[in-house]
Amino acid sequence: MSHVGVPRGTARKRRSLALLTTGVLTLPVLAGCTSDDSGTTAAAAPQDIAVAARNLVAAGGTATWAIDAVPTTLNAFQADADGATTRITGALLPTLFPLDAQGRPQLDADYLKSAKVVEREPRQVVLYRLNQRAVWSDGRAIEAADFVAQWRALNGKDTAYWTARNAGYDRIEKIERGADEQEVRVTFAKPYADWRSLFSPLYPKEVTGTPGAFNDGARTTLKATAGPFRLRGVDPKAGEVTLERNPRWWGRPAKLDTLVFRAVKLQDRTQALTEGKIDVADIDAAAAQRIVQAGRDKGGNGQPLAQGPDSGTGPAAALRSWAEAHGSDETAAAAAQAAREKNRAAAQAYAAEQGKLRAFVVRKSLGPAYTQLALNGESGPLADDRVRRAVARALNRQELVDTVLKPLGLPAAPLGSHVALAGQPAYKDNSGALGGHDTDEARALLADAGWTREGAVKKPDGTKAGSEAGKKGAKDKDAAGKDDKAATPGKQGKPDADKPVTGTGTGTDKPVTGTGTGTGTGTDTDNGSKPDDNKPGGNGPDDNKPGDRNGSRNAPQVLAPASAAAVHSAALLRQAGRLAGTGTAEEAAAKVAGQDKQPDGATGAYAPVGTAAPAQAPDARRGPLGKDGKTLTLRFVLPSGPGSEPLRAVGDRISAMLDSIGIGTSITKVADDSYFKDHIASGDYDLALYSWPATAYPATDDRPIFAKPVPATDGSLTVEQNYTRVGTDHIDQLFDQAAAELDEGAARDLMKQADARIWAAAGSIPLYQRPQLVATNRKLANVGAFGFGSPHYQDIGFKKPQSAGAPAGKKK
Repeated sequence: MSHVGVPRGTARKRRSLALLTTGVLTLPVLAGCTSDDSGTTAAAAPQDIAVAARNLVAAGGTATWAIDAVPTTLNAFQADADGATTRITGALLPTLFPLDAQGRPQLDADYLKSAKVVEREPRQVVLYRLNQRAVWSDGRAIEAADFVAQWRALNGKDTAYWTARNAGYDRIEKIERGADEQEVRVTFAKPYADWRSLFSPLYPKEVTGTPGAFNDGARTTLKATAGPFRLRGVDPKAGEVTLERNPRWWGRPAKLDTLVFRAVKLQDRTQALTEGKIDVADIDAAAAQRIVQAGRDKGGNGQPLAQGPDSGTGPAAALRSWAEAHGSDETAAAAAQAAREKNRAAAQAYAAEQGKLRAFVVRKSLGPAYTQLALNGESGPLADDRVRRAVARALNRQELVDTVLKPLGLPAAPLGSHVALAGQPAYKDNSGALGGHDTDEARALLADAGWTREGAVKKPDGTKAGSEAGKKGAKDKDAAGKDDKAATPGKQGKPDADKPVTGTGTGTDKPVTGTGTGTGTGTDTDNGSKPDDNKPGGNGPDDNKPGDRNGSRNAPQVLAPASAAAVHSAALLRQAGRLAGTGTAEEAAAKVAGQDKQPDGATGAYAPVGTAAPAQAPDARRGPLGKDGKTLTLRFVLPSGPGSEPLRAVGDRISAMLDSIGIGTSITKVADDSYFKDHIASGDYDLALYSWPATAYPATDDRPIFAKPVPATDGSLTVEQNYTRVGTDHIDQLFDQAAAELDEGAARDLMKQADARIWAAAGSIPLYQRPQLVATNRKLANVGAFGFGSPHYQDIGFKKPQSAGAPAGKKK
């Protein structure tokens, strides 16, 4: 699998979940935010693509680009299309509005002379003026009939077409020829702000004209193309897709003769680079470090390499090894000599690999995708928005960002938006709608939700919780002189005091490997069992009986006042309103509260600034929280595959942060191929880390990710792509309004308001933009870490050799 998922393509299909591991792709600087330019600036990084003028790039040659696997389809609108599909079709088919380095759609003059909204009333009309030189590889001109066929295939009316999504196409009323063959007139039944997202990639009518051709005719071949390259062939056995220069291309001719996409797994790419099998590859941090080190450390003059076998052997250890190899004990000497020979051979092999890696350079930037912490709000403790907010407030996001980005030398700043990344016009840091890192605030929210340290103690049978238990204790005060003991939960549980605390919710009898506090951060590798749902008020497992804890006798019972939820709600809504630009009036907050109210939790419960955590005993910040004898433990699902080490490191840090406020985590590591299908999509998790690609069209692409789940007739939830199961009617309304708003500034403001509401709901906590690390042949130009920008495939090629004494060509 790819190290961090699927690059955002231009295909308007269901957004591909960018799963796991480290990261790919890039990004530039932040632009404006609110309509009055009062937005927040976020860290960003420019493209790193070895820019060279075309006159400095030689014509000819073959470049080989690593992909995860040969795509199962070349139809970008089918459900199994992936990142390789997007990468390959980008060189073969028209993209009418490719993205620039800031993630903004820009008209491609190779295909269009112009495209604009020419009418708004009574219907929105977009007029496309085609480049009259634009033709398919079979010689036929690109025309209105191609637009019509693609619209009919994707509008959702004919179910015989196997399409992944029809967003935007379902709003079109009709498509017709304009004043001449070069004009295409598109009339919309409903206004559509993201009209530039349509018809990219554009397929010939031979592919989209019939269900049979659409469903099966474009999976392993394309009848016609219209890009700088054309398809020579797909060889699944060899794991290759080969493109060749398109002789009918009317634009700047491709510099390369052929462009080969070769399937190479992430963990095999370093070896493939040293063997000369690939020229361009997304890589992980370990491979990047080797390439960088190869350029620095040449191991000359007989000196060992700074990395690799024997690199850490000091003079004393080397002398000891020599002495053992030449000692009087023949058996020990023979073993030492064999070990030295083995190390010498490994060092020589490593040095040879490093020598070959010097032919490559690492291009790096921030990618157009972000990693989030997902909180499953369908059931269990996280169904209560106060608990979700407590989890979010316990996170030191800056520390998590530093874990991933700082070692790579990339700008490290927490991401502040769900709908845009730094550099995009719609970006604004709305994280203040939820609040920053504050463990005291997190504890207060948990206490308000009924999760307390005392609640983790299982009551003996027949004992009522809360004030009723206190009353019973008072009545029994005169009985046998045991009033103090009867009022001490720890003493009542003493027979079980030596049992380990489980509370993992995994359904197993294995104890959790804890941290000494009883909350535990246990790991169950490839554990497929589904945990208890940990619903508040539920009964814990029988063996979850903490014994006598120090100070529990005198610890006060922590009960949050019932009225606190309303106060918290008002404060949160005012805060979200300010960030979203909707005002701070109390009546507005009341209106929004009604729109955002969810079942199974107080509306917008939030502890306002300055609210102290409930009074606690000196050691009250240690140990697990619980309710009705059941500890607060969340199942944290992480991928176990190669390349996902940074993600697991982030997961471990998150677990430690939650442990500090009394929330336990049961970490379950699962295989990459089942991570999404069997856990994320099915809702079999409490906490999870995964990524989404960014988009230039959030009103269209992000709508299904944050849509409020809808109950189905069978009692299940229809979640679209909202795998956190957290959403509100008001968020949906803001997305719908933005999708229909033709004023770009107003549409961006609506998306910023929606983002503030998404933050406040605390179902998804953005952490950081993923890093993009790309190894490229030093001789290649105009390729590397593209970020949001679409590659200009025709400009990629090998640099011309410099004549002796000639100065190096300057970068643009």
